[in-house]
Amino acid sequence: MNPGGGLLLVLAAGAIALPAEAGAWPQRKGRGQVILKFENMRAAEGFDPAGDLAPLPAERRDRVLGVFAEYGLTDRATLVVKGDWQSGEDAFVDYEGRGPLEVGVNWALWRDDRTTVALYGAVAAGGEGRNAGYAAPGQGERDWEVRASVGHAFPGPRDRPGGFAGGFVELQAARRVREGLADEVRVDATAGAHFGDDWMVLVQAFGGRADDDGPRWLSMEASAVRRFGDWSLQAGWRETVSGRETPRSSGPVIALWRRF
Repeated sequence: MNPGGGLLLVLAAGAIALPAEAGAWPQRKGRGQVILKFENMRAAEGFDPAGDLAPLPAERRDRVLGVFAEYGLTDRATLVVKGDWQSGEDAFVDYEGRGPLEVGVNWALWRDDRTTVALYGAVAAGGEGRNAGYAAPGQGERDWEVRASVGHAFPGPRDRPGGFAGGFVELQAARRVREGLADEVRVDATAGAHFGDDWMVLVQAFGGRADDDGPRWLSMEASAVRRFGDWSLQAGWRETVSGRETPRSSGPVIALWRRF
């Protein structure tokens, strides 16, 4: 998922690693989750067309309150809805409004006890906020995305209570066709590890590039997730580490998850 929303992978807690409940892994029929996430990003520098860092005319700030929801239509098909509300400012504009609203279906093409291969298709309607991290607010209209993902879970030791309890890795590749913005290719990767029954650590990378030699970006995010029954609290930090024609944004991310 994109930098605004990528990060939303849950591994079922237990003594061994079990299939994740998002990303490549579908929700079971009649089960779902909702994730409410707040991001507060700042940038004093940006990557120029050559990929070098240069000061921005003024500090840029982007604040996003996003919702990610998914629901198992069948044991293979999961309905996904994403949306957010944004506000921010830079040297040229102050803005506030809805960001892109996306609806899609994730379909598990193949799976076994540890590995899943899935295909996701979605359509998104642009809003008044930033529909792409490198674009001006309101630029961009309707988008279509096709995304392939593969995930693999692996077990941890059974005799170490409170220690490493397994984890997972996932890789996603997407093609996004856009109205009002250049089409994009995106590649996202996630690694997660459980510690005991209630703690998980996530390390994620979100990369992409626009067609026609357009902007590029690579962001890294590290976070910890604490589970409280059906609820989870996530806290972490995201930073753009390289790119072209894109701000070097960084800041905290906080999310509240609810499974049902």
